[in-house]
Amino acid sequence: MTTAATSTGAEYGSDTFESRHIGPREADIERMLNVVAAPSVDALIAEIVPADIRLPGALPLAPAESEFAYLRHLRALASQNQVWRSYLGYGYHDTITPAVILRNVFENPGWYTPYTPYQAEIAQGRLESLLNFQTMVSDLCGMDVANASLLDEATAAAEAMALFARVHKRAGATTFVVSPDVFPHVRQVIETRAVPLGIHLRFEDPATAEFGPDVFGVYVQSPDDHGRIANLRSMIDRAHGAGVLVAVGTDLLSLALFTPPGEFGADVVVGNAQRFGVPLGYGGPHAAFFATRESFVRQSPGRIIGVSVDSKGRRAYRMALQTREQHIRREKATSNICTAQALLANISAFYGVYHGPTGLIDIARRVHDQASRLAAALGRLAWTETNGVFFDTLRLTGAPERAAEVRRGAEARHINLRYPEAGIVQISLNETVSEADLADIVAAFTPVGSTPPALGAPGTTPAPGGELGRQSAFMTHPVFNQHHSETEMMRYIRGLERKDIGLDRAMIPLGSCTMKLNAAAEMMPVSWPEFARIHPFAPVAQTTGYQQIFAELEDALGRITGFPAVSLQPNSGAQGEFAGLLVIQAYHRARGQGQRNIALIPQSAHGTNPASAAMAGLSVVIVACDDRGNVDLADLRAKAEKHRDRLSCLMVTYPSTHGVFEGHIREICAIVHEHGGQVYMDGANMNAQVGLTSPAAIGADVCHLNLHKTFAIPHGGGGPGMGPIAVAAHLAPYLPGHPVVKTGGASAISAVSAAPWGSSSILLISYGYIRMLGAGGAANATRIAMLNANYIKARLEKHFPVLYAGNNGRVAHELIFDMRPFKQQTGIDEQDVAKRLMDYGFHAPTVSFPVAGTLMVEPTESEPIEELDRFCDAMIAIHAEIQAVADGKADRQDNVLKHAPHTAEDVSANEWTHAYSREAAAYPVHSLRASKFWPPVSRIDNPYGDRNLMCECPPIEAYQSAD
Repeated sequence: MTTAATSTGAEYGSDTFESRHIGPREADIERMLNVVAAPSVDALIAEIVPADIRLPGALPLAPAESEFAYLRHLRALASQNQVWRSYLGYGYHDTITPAVILRNVFENPGWYTPYTPYQAEIAQGRLESLLNFQTMVSDLCGMDVANASLLDEATAAAEAMALFARVHKRAGATTFVVSPDVFPHVRQVIETRAVPLGIHLRFEDPATAEFGPDVFGVYVQSPDDHGRIANLRSMIDRAHGAGVLVAVGTDLLSLALFTPPGEFGADVVVGNAQRFGVPLGYGGPHAAFFATRESFVRQSPGRIIGVSVDSKGRRAYRMALQTREQHIRREKATSNICTAQALLANISAFYGVYHGPTGLIDIARRVHDQASRLAAALGRLAWTETNGVFFDTLRLTGAPERAAEVRRGAEARHINLRYPEAGIVQISLNETVSEADLADIVAAFTPVGSTPPALGAPGTTPAPGGELGRQSAFMTHPVFNQHHSETEMMRYIRGLERKDIGLDRAMIPLGSCTMKLNAAAEMMPVSWPEFARIHPFAPVAQTTGYQQIFAELEDALGRITGFPAVSLQPNSGAQGEFAGLLVIQAYHRARGQGQRNIALIPQSAHGTNPASAAMAGLSVVIVACDDRGNVDLADLRAKAEKHRDRLSCLMVTYPSTHGVFEGHIREICAIVHEHGGQVYMDGANMNAQVGLTSPAAIGADVCHLNLHKTFAIPHGGGGPGMGPIAVAAHLAPYLPGHPVVKTGGASAISAVSAAPWGSSSILLISYGYIRMLGAGGAANATRIAMLNANYIKARLEKHFPVLYAGNNGRVAHELIFDMRPFKQQTGIDEQDVAKRLMDYGFHAPTVSFPVAGTLMVEPTESEPIEELDRFCDAMIAIHAEIQAVADGKADRQDNVLKHAPHTAEDVSANEWTHAYSREAAAYPVHSLRASKFWPPVSRIDNPYGDRNLMCECPPIEAYQSAD
């Protein structure tokens, strides 16, 4: 019998990475096959995956490596990276991650394995920390409200432009003025986003630009690409006088000393929170910030954390606004940033909590003092500093031959400086710089044979004053002023962690989101300094180890997808969708068919699909699905024929969002190709394809890959993510490029993300996942994921109807349970079941997606049979609780489901008024007595939160009373 033996015939050993990653053991698999009534895993897969798309042999990948061998290999690659002192700027700075944060957050599965906090009752710790991030950002920026992070500074700037395009009141205005002195990667991503939206860009100095009736917005940076800090008041006043909105890109640390843009009147303030404790990581992941006026809050991109109350009136946090609306608004969604950077925002928030306002001021003053003393010393070497007002960056002029000498001197000392023009040297300092580092920089500027001038004494530079010096207080809330010892900080971090459910506590059975093991061996290298302390624009020659990893990962992903070319740049799944569509559009234009602008999208598609299509300037035409959730071939053919001259592409998810392999997928792709279109495959469900079929095998032309799903990058409570795209040969020339570091194809589209390889450091995780699983293990992971899903189906389908299945009754790697009949019969709905699962110690499945009134479950290959059974037992017990309502044994309103979840405070209170017992509320199954997760709050009042949107921390008095 074929069970867990890999497709290559290798033994399923007991001490391989495969055996550590995949949950069920050999004996478990035998039992599971009996339950699902299949003679073998191979026989089960044959019933699930259509034969005409099955791969003929094993994946052409290298054999699996052990964890020890992989880490030894990665150490060798790490040694090939050169960790120079990089003072390059561009909005990226080396930083110090406090050890208490590095160990207890960045390297802690309690923080990196949870899911996005849609189930707020079991995400109170992350939500509180994200609220701290929002408060810190809005305080420093001088704005009303901030969101809970975006992907990177460049996309945040583009989102500011898009927001202004939606809300401005200047009829017919389509022009956005951008300062020529913004960072080059920010400029290019703005260009990328502007073109499909029909926005005209004008690059000129906003201080002197004409704001005619065609202009709706302005983007300016301060400190800018040169390091200059400007007084923006008169420009902003002039813009507002003309009805023009203003966005400002800024540096968060500089705002501890300088007047924040909000106090000058800015409408949006954006930037990168990376230097608040987040390693450089050769480009990411980092948390961008986006702050705006209260009047724009409901048009703001991303997620906003607010404050509500639970059913007992206790203060509780929740996601008040989020781009989950894209599943409702679809092509009318205001944003498609489906992945924030929650883990990195939390690190920056804890950095702010640990240092507090006084600590941030001290760090900023030290950096500014060092820059000022360095400028004075280099002035004595006849270098002229050209920035009238600066924070951390000097722009120095001298003769071109002198700049060449400086470069030789700096490189001899392993220092990266920036040389933007002939005779110009630029230096951006950071908190890691020591007095010895400063002396090395001065020595690099000193002619051979001369004595370096002395630096002034530390702390002798006065803080900025006058019209540009900050006068207002910030971060006055107690949370930023009471956790400054390591003991206090450790307890605060761990206290928040205990309020959440992550994979470290239990299975997270979310459909579509693939919450699998994030193995420690995959994660460890991310914090190694050889990977963590590399600037994203460091010379490529210093990143040989990274370059080999990129090349090997691109090759592996290409082999898995069947496509010859891959771009690693998109730093979220939605960014991958956007990039893939732009590549398709570039291909059509190159062939003289730029009129092709229709995207066909099935009704069953992810909401990100139509939102991405709208962002890419495409018109969406919805294709009907039949009553089994499959694409209606007749409707597809009719609409492809109707739009044949304008058809750009079909966006299809495979297996479908309903968890089924559609048998007509090749015919679907052929219809689109017959009418001149391309097929874009959404890679959300790639965990059901790896090693068995591929996007190329089904007939697609391009796909994106959610590395934070199929390839084991952790979700981090709502980010980081990565969404590389893989393309067929005819699309390869159009893969995205970058303005600073060359990437992409020969006819590359412009950059879609700030860094050339996206969030480079977490690519190590997927690289390790593939190398340690190897060809057979990667395919076996797919096979066991589908066995696990069908095992859950077999155990639960007698209790909960399964909405969709294949012709033979099988599902792929996920399945949908229909809760609507229970609501009709008893009033119990899918939300009640989701909340009740918290009492059993589980995170809920995906609620009401892709079909309202349902629960979508995906167990992944990582969960052992004991956890699968624990989940099934909980669901069966919940069914009995529903049945008690149906039978009249439990009240329709006062029952364990309607009042779930139950907190420890609830069940231990002196007064208990419910018709059911405390024991039924807290300990519905015996196993909970040995280990019980107590939800920190009871059910949160979502309508209250929507009516009373609070996006910053409440007043101090409210916290004191709550305590």
